[in-house]
Amino acid sequence: MREFIAANADWLTVFQLPSYAPDLNPQEGIWSMVKRDIGNLAAADLSQITRAVKHRLKQIRYRPDVVDGCLTGTGLVMDD
Repeated sequence: MREFIAANADWLTVFQLPSYAPDLNPQEGIWSMVKRDIGNLAAADLSQITRAVKHRLKQIRYRPDVVDGCLTGTGLVMDD
């Protein structure tokens, strides 16, 4: 990888991130909301948990403001 980076340094910029940085990962915000919503679920089996998670993810998918908020919370910026 180092050789590839060095060979393409004219157009490639590499940022070394910590091995685990949940504050830089917008997905962590999404999963936090899902876990908060199903935290008190007394599921009878795994399929009930799966349905609850899928249902909540589907709700979030239709709320772009929530998804954008998770991205904004990281402090990262998407360039056009």
